[in-house]
Amino acid sequence: MPTSSLRSAEETVATASSPESTSLVFSQPPRVRLLSDILPDDPLLMMGAGPVPIPDVVAHANSVVINHLGSTMSTIISQVKQMAGYVFQTKSEWVLGVAGPGSAAMEMAICNLVSPGRKMLAVVNGFFSARMAEMAKRLGADVVVYEVDGHRAASAESVERAIEQHKPDVLTIVQGETSNTVFNRELPAIAKAAKRHGCLVVVDAVCTLSTMPLQMDDWQIDAVITGGQKGLSSIPGVSLIAFSNTAWEYISQRQTPNTHWVLDAKLAENFWHKGSYHYTAPVSGVLALHEALRLVCAETLPVRFARHSRSSFALQNGIEAMGLRLFTSPSSRLNSVVGITVPDGLSNTELCAHISDRYRVEISGSFGLPIVRIGQMGEQCRAHNLFRTLHALGSSMRDLGAKVDMPASMATLEYSLGGQS
Repeated sequence: MPTSSLRSAEETVATASSPESTSLVFSQPPRVRLLSDILPDDPLLMMGAGPVPIPDVVAHANSVVINHLGSTMSTIISQVKQMAGYVFQTKSEWVLGVAGPGSAAMEMAICNLVSPGRKMLAVVNGFFSARMAEMAKRLGADVVVYEVDGHRAASAESVERAIEQHKPDVLTIVQGETSNTVFNRELPAIAKAAKRHGCLVVVDAVCTLSTMPLQMDDWQIDAVITGGQKGLSSIPGVSLIAFSNTAWEYISQRQTPNTHWVLDAKLAENFWHKGSYHYTAPVSGVLALHEALRLVCAETLPVRFARHSRSSFALQNGIEAMGLRLFTSPSSRLNSVVGITVPDGLSNTELCAHISDRYRVEISGSFGLPIVRIGQMGEQCRAHNLFRTLHALGSSMRDLGAKVDMPASMATLEYSLGGQS
């Protein structure tokens, strides 16, 4: 082709945007700051209710992109399911990943096991357990809320009475209610009671999986959901769900179509079990999840549970030695996220902002409660993180006018840890 007949890209755009042609109007591009100018030079230590710090190998895996339908991905998916089965403590093959936060996995459990008119009993003792009830209501389910008052754990006896009264098809419950740091300690008995009455059991284990025991098969749970960004110390936005064989049988045989296309477990089976297309998987996130699960398996669950327990109790002891009060009573207290009552005269917003700005430690407020929350999940449970966090908390309290005993607090933390890392 002669050179004179060639037009530059600039000439093409100019012609297209000329008054004689169909006008293409472009607004001016925004002028924004570089990301490096926005992020702090001294990174925050993430000690809130999640996301949590991630290991270097997880961060590196999250920088890799591969073919989401290739043979390498097939091998990785196979290993993710094997390792997840160990972490869930299930022999069920129905483990699936979810391209979304823990709430997407939660919605996947609900929309696959609940349909219009189907009865669900939601055990509610906080913000996230109420979210499952809301999801089911939006599906048109017949939802009964069993509300536990006073930031307490649900008792197996009272929940079984509610099951006998309402005869639900599905029961939902959280193992650890992140919002108010309540631990449903009697979950094993509650799940088994539900199964005796022919009820499917859905458990939110977003903040508890790999931080404390959860025996999916032995406790007769039908669906367990978790997010990547908490106990697993993976990235936010890629989650896991496991269904029992009983749950999968219902999913396979249900007559009403699923209202959610992306979260339809039968469609997700195409990718997670048949190596075919559902939607473009979050490849880098799946690789990060693989490495996070591999680290859990290398540590082993018993060792990991012991590390979490030792770390959380040491932190709790240090907080109380400082002169502060833990929000939840010991019988209902969650170890994965520790709630601290804010002293009179202070606000949790003020305290969270001060500890972040002054000491570069991030902790969480809550959902309308007068508390702050410190996470004890995954990589948060390291001695150096505890010392830095407790010192920052005490210093912030003192800066803002609260009376605290810093020497007693730090000494108690050191003694409780017993020289462990």
